[in-house]
Amino acid sequence: MHSQAFSSELHNQLEGIRSWLDIRAYELGFGQLRISDTDVSEAVPKLASWLAEGRHGEMGYMERHASLRAQPEQLQAGAIRSICVTMPYLPQNSSKTIEEQFSAELARLEQSQEAVISLYARGRDYHKILRAKLQILVTELEEKIAHLQSNEGGLQYRVFTDSAPIMEVELARKAGLGWRGKHTLLLHREFGSFFFLGEILINLPLAVDEPVEPHCGSCQACIDICPTQAITAPYALDARRCISYLTIEHPGSIPVEFRRAIGNRVYGCDDCQLVCPWNKYAQHTSVPDFAERHQLGSSTLLELWSWSEMHFNQRHEGSAIRRIGYSRWRRNLAIALGNTLASDLDIQSKEDITNQLRDGLQNADLLVTEHITWALEQSQR
Repeated sequence: MHSQAFSSELHNQLEGIRSWLDIRAYELGFGQLRISDTDVSEAVPKLASWLAEGRHGEMGYMERHASLRAQPEQLQAGAIRSICVTMPYLPQNSSKTIEEQFSAELARLEQSQEAVISLYARGRDYHKILRAKLQILVTELEEKIAHLQSNEGGLQYRVFTDSAPIMEVELARKAGLGWRGKHTLLLHREFGSFFFLGEILINLPLAVDEPVEPHCGSCQACIDICPTQAITAPYALDARRCISYLTIEHPGSIPVEFRRAIGNRVYGCDDCQLVCPWNKYAQHTSVPDFAERHQLGSSTLLELWSWSEMHFNQRHEGSAIRRIGYSRWRRNLAIALGNTLASDLDIQSKEDITNQLRDGLQNADLLVTEHITWALEQSQR
C-alpha cells in the first residue's frame, strides 16, 4: 500500500464510493455500515475511571493497551476514518418469531438440567468470519480506488474484529450504528443488539455519519434481570460480577458468592439482551456459519459433561468456545451441575448427576476438582 495523498478527483468520487460500500456490505451479510472519525476522546475518561476501579477484573490487556484504545491512529498510521459495521448473528428459526425465541431461551434458564450457552457462541467463531468479510470489502475497495486513480492513489487500512485494543463501541456509537444501552452494549431501535461489530481504520476521507439519539428512557429491564447485579448503575458494568466474564474471561476459581447465580449458564449470559424491549426488532442473520452446531441450544448439562477433552476440541473446532479450554469448560459445567443438585430433582436424577461428578474427579485438575467438590456439596442444601 502507498501513502501518497489522494487527489481531488478521488474526493469527487467519495459519494459514489460510499453508496457502493453500503450495497456491498449488505451483500456480504452486514446489517449496517456507517462512518466515523477516529476521535474517541469523549470516552477516554470513563475508560480510565473504569480501569482505575479495577472493574476490568483479570483482563489485564485492557489496562496494558489503554493508551492505544485512546488513540486509534496509533493502530494504523494515517487513519482518519473508521468504517464501522454490524453483523446480525441470530440464526433463523422458521417455527418461532423473535419474541418466541427469546421466551424459549428465558424458559430454559428455569430448566435446571439444561445447558445454556450464549446465542452468539453456538455457531462458528465470529472473529474469523467477520474478519474475512471485512477483508473482502476493503480489498475490493482498494481495487475500486486504484481503478479510479489509475493506480496513483494509495489506501492504508487495518481490519478489526474484537481483535485489538480499539474502542469499537464508541466508534460505532459515533458512526450512528446505535447508542450505548444501560447494559453498556450497543443498541439500535431497528436492529436491537444481537449483532457483532467490526471496523476498518482507513485513510480515506469519507463523509462521517451522525450519532443517533439514545432511547432507553426510564426502562431498566436489563439492570433488574442481571443475576449478579453486574450492571451497578445505568451505563456502568462491573465485569468482575458479569457471568459472561466469569465463565469466559476469568481464568481461575469462580468466586463462591456468584456460583448459585450462574445457574445453568455454561458459557456467557444473554439475560440483559433477552429482556430488552428493543430486541423485538432484532434481525436474523443471513450468514450460514452462525447456525447452531452440535445441538448447543438444546443439550443437557450431563450430555456436555460426558464430552472428553478430545470431543471438546473436535466439536468446538472453529468455535469461540474452544479458546477457554477444556478445564474452564468443565469448571463451568461443574457449577451448573451443582446448582442442578440444589434444585428440586427426583432421586434418580440426583443420583445420576452425583455419580457423574464423582467419576469426573478421577482425572480432574485442581481447578475442576475444587468446583466438583463444591457441586457435590450442593446436594445437601
